[in-house]
Amino acid sequence: MNYYPERIVCLTEETTETLYLLGEQDRIVGISGFTVRPKQARKEKPKVSAFVDAKIDEILDLKPDLVIGFSDIQADIAKDLISKGITVWVNNHRSVDDIFKMMVQLGALVGKAKEALALVSHFQNRIQEIKTITSQWGIKPKVYFEEWYDPLISGIQWVNELIEIAGGEDVYKENSLESLAKNRIIEHQEEVIQKNPDIILASWCGKKFKPKKMLARKAWNEIKAIQDGEVYEIDSSIILQPGPASVSEGLEILHRIFHNWVKKQS
Repeated sequence: MNYYPERIVCLTEETTETLYLLGEQDRIVGISGFTVRPKQARKEKPKVSAFVDAKIDEILDLKPDLVIGFSDIQADIAKDLISKGITVWVNNHRSVDDIFKMMVQLGALVGKAKEALALVSHFQNRIQEIKTITSQWGIKPKVYFEEWYDPLISGIQWVNELIEIAGGEDVYKENSLESLAKNRIIEHQEEVIQKNPDIILASWCGKKFKPKKMLARKAWNEIKAIQDGEVYEIDSSIILQPGPASVSEGLEILHRIFHNWVKKQS
C-alpha cells in the first residue's frame, strides 16, 4: 500500500522546487502561476493559482490528495478546499530554520526524509563556511533591503537572516519579527537616509527594479550606497521565495556582493 500523496498541488514555488530537488516532481499535478523555478515546472505542470487566489474548480478537477499552501494570506484558499474535502497543508515558515524544517517535513511526506535531510545538511554546511569567512572580516557593510517601493517595506525575516549570514548588517533588523508586510512599512523615507547604508539591495516582489525611481526620492543621493554605486537588484524569485532558492543562490549572491564591498575597503 502507498501511504504517500501521489497527486500534489503546490500553491507557491518553494514546495515545487523542493519536490523537484528530491526527484519527486511526478507527484506534482498543479502549481502556482508565479512559479519560475525550476524552469521545466512551468512547461510541465498546470498553473492553477496566483498567490491570494486560486482556481478552485480546476484544482478539484486535478483530484489532488494533498494541496500545499503558504501563510495566512492563503487561508481563504485553504478554507475553500478543506470545505470541499481536500487535504491541505499550510506552512508559515519565515526564518531560515523554518525553511529547512519545511523541506524536511515535505521530504517525509513523500517518503524522502533521508534525502531531504541530506539536502538541508548541504545548505547548512555552506552557511557554516560563509560564517567562518565573515567572522574574519574587520568591517561589515550596513545593508538596506527594499522588498517594496510604495510604500517602502523592509526587514522580512529570512532575508534579514541571510544578510547577517552573508556578512552584512541589516539596517532594518528590528522589522524581522513582523510577519505581516504592513508591519514592516517604513513610514518616512528620511529614515533610510539617516541610516545611511553602505549597500542597497532591491527586490520588488515580482516587479523589475527601476533605479531612476529610487534616485528620484528626495535627498536619497546623499546615501553612501547610492554615491558609491553600491545598489543592486536581486531577482525576487530567488530571494523572496522562502525555500531552496533563497538559502542557496540568494545567499551566494548576497555573500559575493558583501565580499566585494569588503575588499574595496582594504
